[in-house]
Amino acid sequence: MRRLLSGTGLVLVALAATLLALLFPIWSYADRSGTPLADLDGATVPTPSGPLSAADRDFVVRVRLAGLWEGPAGQQAIERKPSAAIEAAGRHLMAGHAFLDARAREVAARLDMELPNQPNDQQRGWLSQLTADTGTAYERDFANLLRAAHGKVFSLVAQVRATTRNSLVRELADDANTTVLDHIRVLEATGLVDFDALARDGAAAATASPTGPPPPTPGTTPASPRPLAPGPSGSAGPSFPLPPAVSRPKDEASAEPDTHTP
Repeated sequence: MRRLLSGTGLVLVALAATLLALLFPIWSYADRSGTPLADLDGATVPTPSGPLSAADRDFVVRVRLAGLWEGPAGQQAIERKPSAAIEAAGRHLMAGHAFLDARAREVAARLDMELPNQPNDQQRGWLSQLTADTGTAYERDFANLLRAAHGKVFSLVAQVRATTRNSLVRELADDANTTVLDHIRVLEATGLVDFDALARDGAAAATASPTGPPPPTPGTTPASPRPLAPGPSGSAGPSFPLPPAVSRPKDEASAEPDTHTP
């Protein structure tokens, strides 16, 4: 009898341990404070345009900060006119960030948010560097500092646009996406962007190994990809109507024609 009771007790202990092991992940990850989901809920506030998360608020602030240093950098490029390509990039920066800054301030006002009025320390350092530069060093630093900054903002825009639940933030992300991509293209059109440095910086900041097909074997000829079936009109384009473009800077049409290739 004593052995039977002892064996039964061991079985009960084992069952209890198994139940605790199953319940622990649910408690520790779904409801425990400090997890991503709990942080999202805890830092989100309701607004008439939808829930406003900490990431949403950070995005609006970053749009404002970008304009506080990239706008002056564009003005400086227009004044210096070291080359037609740099001057054109400066005009795009001025027009685009004047538009985005107005949009960010409008969204912040409707969301009852405070925005900074000065660039941060790093951005002030970049402006000081450009001010001290001369000749080809200025052109090279202008193209690369601004291209790197726009690349980081471009990634942030995509993340926020994909996850935000706030309609005002979603609209701002749409306009930021269009404007930032335009700036990336016009900066690359200067011919001074160091793409190897951008790739190295991106690899250094990555947290996981990339996945995908292996690189081609040297000496082999890759197979031609099979095209998509053509639509009803005989072209390979979409057969459904595309939505209209998002709003663009109003004064961009009056700026000098850009020199980049679409």
